[in-house]
Amino acid sequence: MSWTRRRFLQGSAGAALAASPLAAAVRRNRSYRDDLRIAVIGLRSRGWEHVRSFERAAGARVVALCDVDSEVLGRRKAELAQSAGREVLAVTDYRRLLDSPDVDAISIATQNHWHALMAIQACQAGKDVYVEKPVSHNIWEGRQLVRAAAKYGRIVQCGTQSRSNPGLVEAVEFVRNGGLGRIEIARGLCYKPRPSIGKVDVPTPIPDAIDYDLWCGPAPKVELMRRSLHYDWHWFWATGNGDLGNQGIHQMDMCRMVLGEPRLAPSVVSFGGRLGYVDDGETPNTLVSVFEYEAAPLVFEVRGLPQQQGSKDMDRFLGASIGCAIHCEGGWLSIRSYDGAIAFDRDGNEIRRFKGGGDHFANFVEAVRERDPARQNGPIEDGHLSSALCHMGNVSYRVGAAAEPDAVRDRLQNDCEAVEAWWRTREHLAKNGVDLAVTPVTLGAHLRLDPETEWFVGEGETVAAANALAKGSYRAPFVVPEEV
Repeated sequence: MSWTRRRFLQGSAGAALAASPLAAAVRRNRSYRDDLRIAVIGLRSRGWEHVRSFERAAGARVVALCDVDSEVLGRRKAELAQSAGREVLAVTDYRRLLDSPDVDAISIATQNHWHALMAIQACQAGKDVYVEKPVSHNIWEGRQLVRAAAKYGRIVQCGTQSRSNPGLVEAVEFVRNGGLGRIEIARGLCYKPRPSIGKVDVPTPIPDAIDYDLWCGPAPKVELMRRSLHYDWHWFWATGNGDLGNQGIHQMDMCRMVLGEPRLAPSVVSFGGRLGYVDDGETPNTLVSVFEYEAAPLVFEVRGLPQQQGSKDMDRFLGASIGCAIHCEGGWLSIRSYDGAIAFDRDGNEIRRFKGGGDHFANFVEAVRERDPARQNGPIEDGHLSSALCHMGNVSYRVGAAAEPDAVRDRLQNDCEAVEAWWRTREHLAKNGVDLAVTPVTLGAHLRLDPETEWFVGEGETVAAANALAKGSYRAPFVVPEEV
């Protein structure tokens, strides 16, 4: 695994130095023009957090804003002018930023389907990149981004901010060093409420302030057949990756950190569906994916329905609803937040608590200013691998087919972790009034993957379809290049 404690300590030490009186004196004597000049793309919610975080980071300032919604862009420009006391460049087309000699780094907080292409083009333009998770919309383009970063010598940071939190880092190191014995299962959990997004019978008009062609970019430019253009794009395959690639990428990354796996899993099988309601969404609100690593399996569970029908509470597993449960010979680690965890022995007695947050944005700034990728806490290789695991789970589901409950049980019977997850999922769905005899789950294909090439292997239409999804497709001229 390319992530190490040494890198974290370098980054945290650098952050501590940046906050010291000596560093403050250095900054006072440094030319304003020496600041890292950052442009942020996508400003509605998470992107605005990027702006505020970079404005707080020592040695950096936001010099440009970009959003395809001219109303949002104008409002954010005015807000930044008021808070920072300066005017910045504001554009609707991100390509103007790539051409600008006044921009050193690009920060991307757009829809998922834009992440890799923008980041690759930024590398080609000589810019460093902070890109939100998942770093890609499919497996292939994520690897293309890794190649682009290496080819052009750019520092590309993935927005998996837990990697800059000392509480989580210490918990990972504790388990990796044998604090609970051998790891038996790493379980990621995304039990997050996702109610129906409703249904429409006619296309929803696109507001005049939005450049819809640029909003769609690599995705097909089609009429909007849902109520909301914003956020609900997560639940459509052309633009999002469901909650596995939305919230779940964080917990997937934590699981892979604990396992220390430097490659993709050699096999995956998923099952689930969009269950409990009928709406315009496409991605599953219930999904279990089992990744068979040699040392220990990684099981990931997505649940968007509540604890039971009519409840506002979500299920919990060993104390976590959005987190991880790392099962070991001598107990388990419960990760319940981005910045901490609790270790228990086999009898459920608490052994140790880990807690402490950091600054992922400041870490990126430090790595760029020092031109030292080793200082990064969230390097693009790690971002790609954790994102690609999410894509693998989705691909298995997408090339699967509806199956009766007994058929699911029989197919999974040789995998005890998958069977256990199946029975718990079935009980969860029953509590939400889902009759699997009427609305069956989709049983995904059991796919094998070559971790060296990152392609699915085998013969037949299913494997061909899986590899087509692993690469995706693009609408010209917004195409990820074959040669970066």
